[in-house]
Amino acid sequence: MTTVASSHESERGSPRGQAVIELLSSMRFAISLLTIICIASVIGTVLKQNEPGVNYVNQFGPFWAELFTTLKLNTVYSAWWFLLILAFLVLSTSLCIARNAPKILVDLKNYKENIREQSLKAFHHKAEGHLGELPEVAARRLGALLATGGWKVKLQERDTPAGKGWMLAAKAGAANKIGYIFAHSAIVLVCVGGLLDGDLMVRAQMWFGGKEIYNGGGLIVDVPEKHRLSERNPAFRANLLVAEDTASGTAILNQSNGILLQELPFVIELKKFIVEYYSTGMPKLFASDIIIHDKATGEKKEARVEVNHPASFKGINIYQSSFDDGGSSVKLQAVPMSAATKSFEVEGTIGGSTDLTNGSEKISLEFTGLRVINVENLSGGEGPQATGVDVRKVDLRSSLEARMGAGHKTTQTKNLHNVGPSVSYKLRDAAGQAREYNNYMLPVDAGDGVPVFLLGMRETPSEPYRYLRPPADENGELTGFIRLRAALETPALRERAVQRYARQAVDPKRPELTQQLADSAERALGLFAGQEEVKGKKVAGLQALADFLEANVPEAERARAGEMFVRILNGTLLELDTVAREQAAAKPLPEDKVQGFMSQAVLALSDAPLYSAPMTFLLKDFKQVQASVFQVARAPGQSIVYLGCALLILGIFAMLYVRDRRLWVWLSPQGGGAQATVALSSNRKTMDVDREFEQLTARLLGRSEKTP
Repeated sequence: MTTVASSHESERGSPRGQAVIELLSSMRFAISLLTIICIASVIGTVLKQNEPGVNYVNQFGPFWAELFTTLKLNTVYSAWWFLLILAFLVLSTSLCIARNAPKILVDLKNYKENIREQSLKAFHHKAEGHLGELPEVAARRLGALLATGGWKVKLQERDTPAGKGWMLAAKAGAANKIGYIFAHSAIVLVCVGGLLDGDLMVRAQMWFGGKEIYNGGGLIVDVPEKHRLSERNPAFRANLLVAEDTASGTAILNQSNGILLQELPFVIELKKFIVEYYSTGMPKLFASDIIIHDKATGEKKEARVEVNHPASFKGINIYQSSFDDGGSSVKLQAVPMSAATKSFEVEGTIGGSTDLTNGSEKISLEFTGLRVINVENLSGGEGPQATGVDVRKVDLRSSLEARMGAGHKTTQTKNLHNVGPSVSYKLRDAAGQAREYNNYMLPVDAGDGVPVFLLGMRETPSEPYRYLRPPADENGELTGFIRLRAALETPALRERAVQRYARQAVDPKRPELTQQLADSAERALGLFAGQEEVKGKKVAGLQALADFLEANVPEAERARAGEMFVRILNGTLLELDTVAREQAAAKPLPEDKVQGFMSQAVLALSDAPLYSAPMTFLLKDFKQVQASVFQVARAPGQSIVYLGCALLILGIFAMLYVRDRRLWVWLSPQGGGAQATVALSSNRKTMDVDREFEQLTARLLGRSEKTP
């Protein structure tokens, strides 16, 4: 019974297994896999890969970030399902080749000379004619004639009732079928090369070699061995940052939830980093002069690495990927944003941090970046819409793109100007919350003749910087604005400014109006300083005036009342600046600077409460240290992929442009000569086939006499 059951089970299992093989080797299965791979590749192109998880949360929100992580869409090319699809595509294409290649190879050797005479008359392309030679003589002559035209010919002698007949079978364009094998083999080779050069080897070491992703901090030398990949790792692609006059031999493989360290069999020493810029501020050349030190032999090799010109050592290619700061030293001046703090200087290194105190509050200052060149478009025009840079907002990219039409051609001439260095830093509180700041070193003239300092701030890295624009004083410093803001926060100075404004603005003949104007000025200045509640909350700046007017003035009279309030506010602030300068024993503001400085100061004072920092840090001095970012890669599949690409080109060319043709000529004895029947078949029916058949019949039969 057992034997019988096994026999029946085997009989049922064989067709099922055959069906599975047919499915795996079918074209529809391969096309389905290719479609999924294309969709995944589009996702991997649109969605940034291997970014820290917090970046996806900031950009897409918690729900989508978790979905991307669950589906591995943030690491598409190393996801288990993507590698599995590639493996199935290799299997499917290999089975397809295994099933069809033997038939193709057999067909290449077969001339099909055993075809019957009656079958030739059923062909679409056929012709008949009479030759004055015996069949054998005619067959050998026609065979030699076809051979000179690139045809491969085979002759067959047959017995007929009328005597000896001869079948001439010829073929051309066999490369068309070879193209099928080449194209399918190319898919296999490219996928295999992709698997070898991808994360498959790294994943295998994590699955079977006990390697783990590292997501901690500290120095590279302190990272445990289980997070390090051996120098003998057969395939990897990692990044290596080397500062000038330093060396490193440990690269970093970025993963979605941490890093892996890749040990290199050599150490790269960066002697000099070279960078050149276009007038737009974009780098046009960056290159690295390096020395490669072999760890095993101590051998030294000098090389120059440029974009698209890598160096190679021990089978590892070294590419110039980008550049970064290598630990530049900066000196910053802390400028108080309120009267409660004092100015001081602090020094640090980009990438480092220092602790500060603000009374009982402790904060950490983190030096995050230094840019020596900032080239921006400061072109102007007629009217506010044509201004190159909006005086209320630093959005330099938008100011460019606003003028871009088809083909990104500007309608106005660009005024590109290097606005000088900038420094970025973070202020992190005791709870670990941080805000990021970006300040330009030099004041920038945005086009209205008033140089302003650009003080940028953002809450998260996914947000653009929002810029405060305090005007530079007559000495090109921020002192005048800070002094004015401190005076605005001082009640005694505000009172003095109000009284001075009221006395100077009122006609001496009408002294009874002095107190009324003083009350209005005090109300305007108090609202602007944020000293009064409006609509149940404290608001400062021009918004406070707008809210006050909306709550207390009828709509029909708001425009006139608002104009009056702004006039009073501007006059009072001018007197406040004068009072503050007198108290600090500073010179009065030059007359030609008054209007521009005060106009910009009003806007900056209005926005200042939104600049949530007790102080800002201005770049006073720096010493730049460049660093080069290399991509180091050992790619054993690279040659395989190149071979696959070559086969794919040859295969597609053969399948599209080479026609597989078969030609038969049957020669039977008739009247002392030979009756010839000619037939032609091709894998594609085109007008070229019709033309070729007419030319062949003309050459073989001496005339073109087609049978109907």
